[in-house]
Amino acid sequence: MKSVVTIGGGTGQFTLLSGLKKYPVRLTAIVSMADDGGSTGVLRDELGVLPPGDIRQCLVALSESDMIMRELFNYRYEQGGLKGHNFGNIFLSTLEKITGSFEEAVRVAGMVLATRGEVIPVTTRSVSLVGGQALCGENVINSAELKDKTGLRLEPEAYANPKAVMAIEQADCLVIGPGNFYCSIVPNLLVKGIPEAIGRSKAVLVYNCNLMNKAGHTDGYTVADYIDEVERFIGKNRVNFVTFNNRLPEKDLLERYGEEGKSLVPVASADEDFADVPYRPLPADLISPGAFVQKPGDAVRRTLIRHDPDVLAALIIQNCLGGV
Repeated sequence: MKSVVTIGGGTGQFTLLSGLKKYPVRLTAIVSMADDGGSTGVLRDELGVLPPGDIRQCLVALSESDMIMRELFNYRYEQGGLKGHNFGNIFLSTLEKITGSFEEAVRVAGMVLATRGEVIPVTTRSVSLVGGQALCGENVINSAELKDKTGLRLEPEAYANPKAVMAIEQADCLVIGPGNFYCSIVPNLLVKGIPEAIGRSKAVLVYNCNLMNKAGHTDGYTVADYIDEVERFIGKNRVNFVTFNNRLPEKDLLERYGEEGKSLVPVASADEDFADVPYRPLPADLISPGAFVQKPGDAVRRTLIRHDPDVLAALIIQNCLGGV
């Protein structure tokens, strides 16, 4: 059975894993530990735990338990003292306190949810994403204009989880993205040992380009710009395949995004825009039908336009693994 390792965080990784788990591959999700917003941020501050939010999303995505269990772990309280908190986040944080180990908490939660695959925190150290001199914390950076992209770093210095390194080195296929580029993807690549492991790995590497550009972060980025930025961290000419959207979404969705300063990543042509590149372009209609509906009580603003998990997974399996 071929091994597929995903690297990311947030809803982008949840979407990707939801599609990939339908195929007979061995799945491992390596997840960012820089999240400090919403329910996760409160639990980090008040309990001194590692961030559970992105881990919880990956566990739910890989879960093969009853729908009620998946809904339970995604349940968000709408009122009272727990308003805004997510049950799965509280569950993971409590398990960490009981076991004394975040990794053990993730393992036990995976057993409860009957996950088909493994979820690994990229580092087991409590870290914060820092940008330049003035921006500290993923949540702050996410809502601010990120002028100094080369100044992004983790504090304190973080070293890779050995399990993450081993998974990367033994993978047949590495998949980076989609997701909030500088706040969910890049924090993984800032962990010492991760870029080096990617460089040593013999796996084919797929980069899933975002559908939308984020205001203040990736304004005007093209597919090629995203690849250039990824390879700034992992090494030149390391990307083997890139998936990207080639269809315009519904007009009303574009207008709603425009009001927030966000814009569609320019729709590219595989023939015209990628005539002389070292990677193989994989264009497709990747936009999921309809718009995502924000859940009540969720303090974090979510993306409206998302990847279609089934189309994205099929594109990767068929082109990058030759089918399975």
